[in-house]
Amino acid sequence: MKLATLKNNTRDGQLVVVSRDLKLAVKVPEIANTLQAALDQWQACKPELEKVYQQLNDGDIDTAIPFEQERCESPLPRAYQWADGSAYVNHVELVRKARGAEMPESFWTDPLMYQGGSDAFIGPRDDIEMASTDWGIDMEAEVAIITGDVPMGTTPEEAAEHIRLLMLVNDVSLRNLIPGELGKGFGFFQSKPSSAFSPVAVTPDELGDKWKDGKVLLPLVTHLNNKLLGKPSAGIDMTFDFRTLIAHAAKTRPLRAGAIIGSGTVSNSEGDVGSSCLAEVRMIETIRDGKPSTPFMQFGDQVRIEMFAEDGANIFGTIDQQVVQYQKA
Repeated sequence: MKLATLKNNTRDGQLVVVSRDLKLAVKVPEIANTLQAALDQWQACKPELEKVYQQLNDGDIDTAIPFEQERCESPLPRAYQWADGSAYVNHVELVRKARGAEMPESFWTDPLMYQGGSDAFIGPRDDIEMASTDWGIDMEAEVAIITGDVPMGTTPEEAAEHIRLLMLVNDVSLRNLIPGELGKGFGFFQSKPSSAFSPVAVTPDELGDKWKDGKVLLPLVTHLNNKLLGKPSAGIDMTFDFRTLIAHAAKTRPLRAGAIIGSGTVSNSEGDVGSSCLAEVRMIETIRDGKPSTPFMQFGDQVRIEMFAEDGANIFGTIDQQVVQYQKA
């Protein structure tokens, strides 16, 4: 099943069911007006939404409208929780290697995770508004899941049943602000502005055998200014799968329905597959050449993030954003 949220001049948008080919959509106010409302009553809403999804794909709904990704909010325009992990330890290892730092062995057994701002996500086609390019504007292409209610102390084995939906993410990072914030010993805040999620969120069954053991076994494709930046597999080198990330997040607290957990930047250690963020490109350049040569994003730059099925179908729709100068109202 595929779900999206259309902009409608409210904070939480209008929930729609989207056809498998991303061509049609239908509003379902009789089931739930918003995605959060559907998640809050998932056991009751899911079967009804699935009926609509089947009818939509069969061409049996007269009220279907063209699905326009440009009209989409992130599936959850705001969320109760946004916790981003760093499941691809290869990425972390590159970061530390580039600055000559050893990586603690615990990074291979205990996930890194930070709590991000979740009150003001931006849409998948919204501009990335920034006041200054001196901040080191970067994309981070990731996969994320949306949970149902997760009890505190949930184990990785139990966590799979709490995964409701999957999405893609552009977790925008301001690289030049990160060192100063981390140096204070209190984590990210200003260096992690609003993230954007894919137009469509999908249930795990939509991925078929490409969803296995809490991982998505498909490449995540990122373009910068229409030039391929990377296509690493989201299922390779994922040290901590989503079940493990959920258990980590719920160790000392419950998670409520609608909590979002990100994978961190998708990164592969081998193969000529490129990167999912500019920081990694610059790390590789630093290791190879002694200094980076690729700049961070500038005003006018465009980033596109997608994932395709083996038959070429676009699964989640397209995150397509341009960096622009922020103008205070």
